[in-house]
Amino acid sequence: MKTVEEKLLLISTALDATPASIRPGILLDQIEEWDSMGTISVLAMLDKHFDRRLSLEEIAALKTVDDILKLMEP
Repeated sequence: MKTVEEKLLLISTALDATPASIRPGILLDQIEEWDSMGTISVLAMLDKHFDRRLSLEEIAALKTVDDILKLMEP
């Protein structure tokens, strides 16, 4: 089980963003690195570390860092 801090670090690494810029509650649209490549990197990280594969609808529903964190729950 990973801590919230470890999960945030995984997200920031996937996005190639500074860890301080990735916090719960932040809108993904406010993160400069949240673009098509960043989205793909986060999806790959979720698959690799949490065995999560998202549908197009689930991907489109991602609006905040919290939405990604919820996908990291068991």
